[in-house]
Amino acid sequence: MIVAAQIDGKGIGKIRMKRINNASSESLHSFIQEAIEPGSTVLTDGWDGYAGLEAKGYNHKVIIIRKQNKTASELLPLVHRVISLVKRWLMGTHQGAVSHDHLDYYLDEFTFRFNRRTSQYRGKLFYRLLQQAMMIDPVPYKTLIKHVNGLEHGKHIKN
Repeated sequence: MIVAAQIDGKGIGKIRMKRINNASSESLHSFIQEAIEPGSTVLTDGWDGYAGLEAKGYNHKVIIIRKQNKTASELLPLVHRVISLVKRWLMGTHQGAVSHDHLDYYLDEFTFRFNRRTSQYRGKLFYRLLQQAMMIDPVPYKTLIKHVNGLEHGKHIKN
């Protein structure tokens, strides 16, 4: 999973999260290009997969965590706070019944709620949700649950 958190003074602005297959440059750069505007400063740890962001139009500031006297959560506090909040939300809301197959949906819901947490107009939240739902193709229930309990179209899935 990868997380981007916008710095807003001392707090967190908007966030973006996504499940990625691996921590390769291809996966990381793809997410960054989807989630962050070119010209922005991207603050990362020293993982090699982030190398080359400057060539894609980003200002890249690297913090080498192992060379510091602070923990990763002290050096990159915003993303670590978001991850902590996601974990707490998943455990509190779903009581441990979290399906790996539905992780993308959980992350989307959390992101939607988090990015609208300071909204002055609560009535607009439902309106925006409907507006966004109308912009995407419908997802049939069978598609959502096709991997639940190891069943896909009535057949057992081998691991």
